[in-house]
Amino acid sequence: MIFNNISVFKNTLKCLMFTPKRHFKPTFTVCSSKEEAMKKRQEELMKRGLPKRKTIEGVKHVILVSSGKGGVGKSTTAVNLSLAFSKLSSSPKVSLLDADIFGPSIPTMMNISELPLLDSNDKMLPVMNYGVGCMSMGLLVDPSSAVVWRGPMVMGALDKMVHGTNWSGTDIMVVDLPPGTGDVHLSISQTVEISGAVVVSTPQKVALADARKGVDMFKKVGIPVLGVVQNMSSFVCGKCGEKTHVFGRDGAQRMAKELEVPLLGDVPLDPALMASSDSGKPIVITHPQSDVARTYQDIAQQIMDRL
Repeated sequence: MIFNNISVFKNTLKCLMFTPKRHFKPTFTVCSSKEEAMKKRQEELMKRGLPKRKTIEGVKHVILVSSGKGGVGKSTTAVNLSLAFSKLSSSPKVSLLDADIFGPSIPTMMNISELPLLDSNDKMLPVMNYGVGCMSMGLLVDPSSAVVWRGPMVMGALDKMVHGTNWSGTDIMVVDLPPGTGDVHLSISQTVEISGAVVVSTPQKVALADARKGVDMFKKVGIPVLGVVQNMSSFVCGKCGEKTHVFGRDGAQRMAKELEVPLLGDVPLDPALMASSDSGKPIVITHPQSDVARTYQDIAQQIMDRL
């Protein structure tokens, strides 16, 4: 009798183990399909809610220069790339927009400080130097004062510089973005017609991890990544000529290959590059035949060939 009870128990347990699979499988499939339909619906609503991109009046091509983190030479790249564009044989008219509201560095690097003038339509006129027209928050506020603003004020200031400036006749506008992947990046990416983005990184692992996020962000918002610039790739001793890879070797090259984007160039760690940036005399102007300047010129030509 006990044996029969155990047999009944085992049969009952076996039914409990297998019956739910047969019973709940169709229900799981239905739930899964509902979740997919809901996700698709949400994506459609988000796309409808996004603002339409529009061109900046007077500008043909907009090139974003970005970095996942600060201190990797993004602004130095933006400045020298702008000047390299202006030196191309096609002689394009180049403008440079400093979109880093909280930490503008273009006025120092381009040696400009005057307040922008207004045209007859009350639009600001870019401040010119080295043949490139510049606009920066550093020209509109006291350089020694911190900009302590919340998001809406930042977006308002950015919109004023983008659409409240007379960029007439600009063939290429280079935009120096702030570090990271925040509001400024999304605002420009979603509201302005962009020709492409350049991501700057050093070879070290920490910088590359953030650079990956920058590449991923541009792909998600539908902006073509023109390539990666590996900055501070090596240091060449001025006395013996020995090359030292201070921040690692070929990190950006491997990342670019993995992400299937071009590596536009390696910019070495050169004291002359640092000194020229601090003095407001970019190396493309002061040392046009140097290896660093030639690298920027080559990068500019590669980008121009893709536009």
